[in-house]
Amino acid sequence: MRTELDDEMVEAALGDLDTADLPEPTVVALQLADELTGDQPTLDEAFFRRLQAHFTDGQILELGAALAVASGWQRFIEAFAIRPDEERELRQLD
Repeated sequence: MRTELDDEMVEAALGDLDTADLPEPTVVALQLADELTGDQPTLDEAFFRRLQAHFTDGQILELGAALAVASGWQRFIEAFAIRPDEERELRQLD
């Protein structure tokens, strides 16, 4: 299932996914990332059917788990103001 992305595909993924020149499974996976990282993640039945058209239930679970870890890690480093290229101690919470 792994596919290499070239620079043009990465640029397309950063734009409007509805018009991006990307393979449909890639678009659906990126839209899932958008849905799961929103303030109140919800998936309607139509979107779930789109996922199932391209991925098995196991693959959907793997995508969701990977997105949950990545999103959680991003929120963690933002909350503690961690900058990857800087060595510094974690911010002390009051």
